[in-house]
Amino acid sequence: MTRDDAEELAVEQALALVGGRNQTGGRADDQARGRANDQARDRPDDQARDRADDRTGDQAGDQMPHNQNPGEPADPHPTPYATPASPASPSPPDSPAPALPWDRARAVAARAGRGGPLAVVRLPLDRALGHVLAEPLAALTDLPSFDTSAMDGWAVAGPGPWTYEEGVSLLAGFGESPPARLPDGTAVRIATGARTPADTTAVIRSEHAHVDEARGLLSTRRPVVTGQDIRPRGQECRSGDQLVPAGTVVTPAVLGLAAAAGYDALPAVPRPRVDVLVLGDELLAAGLPHDGLIRDALGPMLGPWLRALGAEVSGPRRLGDDAEALREALTSSDADLIVTTGGTASGPVDHVHPVLAALGAELLVDGVTVRPGHPMLMARLAPDGPHLVGLPGNPLAAVSGLLTLAEPLLAGLAGRPAQDAYRALVHADVPGHPHDTRLVPVVHRAGRAGGRDHVAPLRYNGPAMLRGIAGADGLAVVPAGGVRSGTEVEILDLPWAPATPWTEGCFT
Repeated sequence: MTRDDAEELAVEQALALVGGRNQTGGRADDQARGRANDQARDRPDDQARDRADDRTGDQAGDQMPHNQNPGEPADPHPTPYATPASPASPSPPDSPAPALPWDRARAVAARAGRGGPLAVVRLPLDRALGHVLAEPLAALTDLPSFDTSAMDGWAVAGPGPWTYEEGVSLLAGFGESPPARLPDGTAVRIATGARTPADTTAVIRSEHAHVDEARGLLSTRRPVVTGQDIRPRGQECRSGDQLVPAGTVVTPAVLGLAAAAGYDALPAVPRPRVDVLVLGDELLAAGLPHDGLIRDALGPMLGPWLRALGAEVSGPRRLGDDAEALREALTSSDADLIVTTGGTASGPVDHVHPVLAALGAELLVDGVTVRPGHPMLMARLAPDGPHLVGLPGNPLAAVSGLLTLAEPLLAGLAGRPAQDAYRALVHADVPGHPHDTRLVPVVHRAGRAGGRDHVAPLRYNGPAMLRGIAGADGLAVVPAGGVRSGTEVEILDLPWAPATPWTEGCFT
């Protein structure tokens, strides 16, 4: 299988599915590594659950750009860490600032994705699936381009009964010129999709017609309405009409519409190219966890998830806890976006901040007031270079970072419209963090006995857990302090959210 074939297969599979630092060193919850940053604790008023899960707490190092005031969005052109004379012994800025609120962090990511002009390529129809239209799709012809029969039956002219000629039929696709005019009082057999003769009054369905072969007459069992079962020219669109706007994702239905409207290729935005770098010496690529080592859950998950968001993703690279390997991977990448997992906190082997400082990167987001996922970050490696999204290493915290920063950034890079925000009722009280937004996996439920549709929160929603998100079709955005049952909350849909609500299962 060629790379192009594999890419298209991945997109089809993705469509068929149809989306203070609080993690331990940005990685799995119980990494028995004894690192110094594991000794810090959350604020004393945080919930006991957060104290257990968020061991790196709110360490210094959650910085915003120096020129940003608390409560303001991150500057799209912030000051870099520094441009050191050599990459040795880099250090982050000396003046830590508060992490960004969750909604502002998403706005910064969306703005960064829209920061430059979109490239345009013309792709043949068989390669355009999953791409985004770079231009509005206008019809190249009337649809249909001539009057056609909508049913198998009889084309008739004038009032009946009608005479007909035995053995004469009009078939779809036959005849280089329009059929002869149909005189009043006559009929001719016609197939679905065939061009109707001039002066045709209506088409009578075969099941509604009565044929008297002895007299050579056709009659109907039902009243005839002028124009019935005829698709007139231009019924669906006229040449030049806009069929779908720019920014539309090319689905199988869009491909069919484009072909019907006369297209052989489509103007599309190239998919953003993404490299995934998995950090951490404690991660196993196969087998059971043992001797303090744990399985890498993010490497297998991120590629398909990013493809579902419209990206072209390389296979994950496992770098361990090696600052020089990370630096080399960042400087040699030709991707539009680099996603790292783990290493975003400030422990002795958390190398993301120091390496970004050594490279003179612009730090656009450094910490978000959201749980899980507080120590996520976003940077620009060069003025015209790739972006980097640093995800915490705890699996659900990484999902939080993916939807907070990577999803809106990729939408901008791919020319997709931002996800429409909407609200839904939540059934059950949902505890909140005392200060930060919480993202909680939920599943949609149909209302019973005339009740409204709603979402139900799922269990297993700790930062290191994936069991809850595996059963979810969205994330509820829970404000600080939590919400009561019956309250409306903002919902982030996952890319493969089902069209119908799930049934009750083992995740609730």
